[in-house]
Amino acid sequence: MPKPAFTIVDAVTLKGWLHDAAEIALFDVREHGQYGEGHPFYAVPLPYSRLELDVGRLAPRIDVRIALADDGDGVAQVAAQALARLGYTSLFVLDGGMPAWRAAGYTLFAGVNVPSKTFGELAEHHYGTPRVSARELAAMQAGRAGARVPVVLDGRPASEFHKMNIPGAICCPNGELAYRLRDLVPDTETPIVINCAGRTRSIVGAQSLINFGVANPVYALENGTQGWYLNDFRLEHGGTARYPDNGSPRGLDAARDAARGLAQRFAVPHIAPARAANWVGDPARTTFLCDVRTAEEFAARTLRGARHTPGGQLMQATDQYIGVRRARLVLFDADGVRAPVVASWLRQMGHDAVVLEGGLQAGLEAGIVAAHGPQAEVVALPTVDAAALAAGLQDRSMLALDLRGSMAYRAGHIAIAGSRWSIRPRLAQDLAGVPQDTTVVLIGESDAGDPTELAVADLHALGFADVRRLRGGLAAWQRAGYPLDEGAHMLPDTRCIDFLFFVHDRHDGNKAAARQYLAWETNLVGQLDAQELATFNFPPAS
Repeated sequence: MPKPAFTIVDAVTLKGWLHDAAEIALFDVREHGQYGEGHPFYAVPLPYSRLELDVGRLAPRIDVRIALADDGDGVAQVAAQALARLGYTSLFVLDGGMPAWRAAGYTLFAGVNVPSKTFGELAEHHYGTPRVSARELAAMQAGRAGARVPVVLDGRPASEFHKMNIPGAICCPNGELAYRLRDLVPDTETPIVINCAGRTRSIVGAQSLINFGVANPVYALENGTQGWYLNDFRLEHGGTARYPDNGSPRGLDAARDAARGLAQRFAVPHIAPARAANWVGDPARTTFLCDVRTAEEFAARTLRGARHTPGGQLMQATDQYIGVRRARLVLFDADGVRAPVVASWLRQMGHDAVVLEGGLQAGLEAGIVAAHGPQAEVVALPTVDAAALAAGLQDRSMLALDLRGSMAYRAGHIAIAGSRWSIRPRLAQDLAGVPQDTTVVLIGESDAGDPTELAVADLHALGFADVRRLRGGLAAWQRAGYPLDEGAHMLPDTRCIDFLFFVHDRHDGNKAAARQYLAWETNLVGQLDAQELATFNFPPAS
């Protein structure tokens, strides 16, 4: 008999593995909305709908220990078989899924990026990070009581800043703050206020500058743009103000000196390129090669196999970039400032993070190359045009299966009978009763290369032999003059397992959702057990 693709493991054993000395990846293969409703503290989101596309970057070593968890509904077993086909060899499935985890007495944490956000709350408490309320900031901006008007720096990426920002704020993602500060605040007396959408990046951004030794008064905006909105202040939308693209920012020599002092204070190791090359070539350990610079710098030139892990987001959403606990992280920049700052935080978060001595140039000269894990080959499907699909829907020889995100489906989808929405883990339920000789025509986000293609093997396993794709997608359907339908009534919330409503509703004018989100964030620390709390490694208070 062939060897099983995976081994069943109980919750108590898995909990022990999460705290032993060996590498482990705990992947939650449920969809984003399900994951956000409750998951183990160290679980990394890897939805089954994207499994083969994302696993290689999250777990580049095929013999790393991988545990998969679901709702006890069998999705993890199917996911394990898919990973085995890619070549992964040490696969385990949590017996009973999340219900069994809870039944064993372990907490399921709601939300996303939970370790990073919990760390932000602990950091504020440990350091006593100075903060200002929305009303205090508004008074400062108005120049009341003779105070100097502060510079407000938004620590989020430009895409988030564009959605909404505090009037007068400038976008400067947290990973760029120490590097570019003197281009934005040339003197040392002007107060600086760091904000994000909520709490974590406000706290970490402000404390980054304080730890860096910046002489200016530095504050975190309490509760970020949500706090601003909850105090009935106006937010701007479509903002484009951002740091200047300057390859040699003002005060760079002083920033490098400060970065060396920061690295010493927080015991951030710098390793030689030869050692980094040995690490990435070590088959017994997982090493991530992390380029913490901007997307533009990364696109222009980087090290082969390096991941783009912009510094601010690597701190804010570590579980979106790093899938293996106790892996080694080699960070690099081209300036000697950004990588040490980010590494100082990652080490406090419990990660084995080091800085590549000499940065990008030294890595290029040493020929450092990092491996990427396996990824499924996506085979191009035969296509049909809009007219052929419309005719097939009319005579019921075809089914239009929309596999885009649920919110995209609600925003507009084919309005002819025979069209329906589904998602990869629910195909069997959603296609029950459909004759297997039906031609299934997939509606995806693009013509090729998106997660839609991953569902083909699942459809074949269900007996649907003729699977095609709508050429040009929904845009082509609309251009041909065929009708669309839209609205939340077309897809109930309970079916939208790929969407976490409470995280998104806070930005849609829903003050109750914003308050709920902030309460969730501040309550995270109280849910940790002693082992989870021991993950974090703050320096002694000075």
